[in-house]
Amino acid sequence: MSYTKIEHYEKEYLDQHHDSALNVTEGVEDKPVVNPYFVRRKRRQMTTDEYVDGILAGNITILAQAITLIESNNPTHYAQAQEIIERCLPHSGRSVRIGITGVPGAGKSSFIEAVGNMVTSYKHKLAVLAIDPSSERSGGSILGDKTRMETICHNPDIFVRPSPSAGSLGGVARKTRETIVLCEAAGFDVIFIETVGVGQSETAVHSMVDMFMMLQISGAGDELQGIKRGIMEMADMMVITKADGENVTKAELAKAQYQGALHLFPLADSGWRPQVYTCSSLEGTGLEEVWQGVEQYLQHIELNGYFTSNRNRQNKYWMYETINETLKSSFYNNPEIQERMADVEQRVLDAKLSSFIAAKELLDIYFK
Repeated sequence: MSYTKIEHYEKEYLDQHHDSALNVTEGVEDKPVVNPYFVRRKRRQMTTDEYVDGILAGNITILAQAITLIESNNPTHYAQAQEIIERCLPHSGRSVRIGITGVPGAGKSSFIEAVGNMVTSYKHKLAVLAIDPSSERSGGSILGDKTRMETICHNPDIFVRPSPSAGSLGGVARKTRETIVLCEAAGFDVIFIETVGVGQSETAVHSMVDMFMMLQISGAGDELQGIKRGIMEMADMMVITKADGENVTKAELAKAQYQGALHLFPLADSGWRPQVYTCSSLEGTGLEEVWQGVEQYLQHIELNGYFTSNRNRQNKYWMYETINETLKSSFYNNPEIQERMADVEQRVLDAKLSSFIAAKELLDIYFK
């Protein structure tokens, strides 16, 4: 039977049984999902003066937009970002910079949330710069610290900014350091820098902070496994987190073990012997003692002059790091290098050219 005959019989049936429950009323036409009258307007590019004035006035929205400009890989944004940093530089330097690291699961975000609310109660303004690891496969990053640190995100005296590592710890570290300058110019006098976890990022973060704090947990196996000379030598303070409930005794034991290990290390250039504390971010215990330890350390390095000498050394270090990064970027963006790179790389893969000769060949082309 044809389709038109079926329609005919259906119509005839409905005419005879118009009051039947099977009768279907015609619906209304679907509305478009997108408003047809919506016009996407391109956001006006702010001037450097507007960025600087907004930052100095403490405008969080403009501060966030300026940080996005710094993190951008667009070459057209670079010049403006550097000008903004240069103009904000005279208004920076009046903060305490604290790096916070720890093994995954040590409770870094919970600790920062608990301490952050306490610090602002002491009339400080806090900026939290969190470096999130990026996926090696997709290049994406969760940037979920604002979700985990929910209470401080609603605190008007706290600014939280997650940044992706994007596979380049050096590049992100440089941009994080530039972000510190903008945050200080915006009036934040305490800066927390949370690292991606124990690894290479600690060295980069250590080169931009006044104090390096390491978080550890107890009851996760042999405590001495956590005593790694490289990372512990950088720590100015160690905090055993999650010291609550049945874990209090284990936390105190871990504190004694770590304190004993730290005394075996030679005294740091700051002349400070690192102390170990226990705390619970959940119950809020031990946090005041931790912050008192921070203030004692800062007072110590202010009095012996290490605070100023350390910052001067960091400025020198970042000058050379910037030179290295700029040269590297210039090399790989050189049109002639880009043209020859694939051919040279293939010859290396085919074992027709050694890696060292290939590098020299490309460098000779660049320096001509």
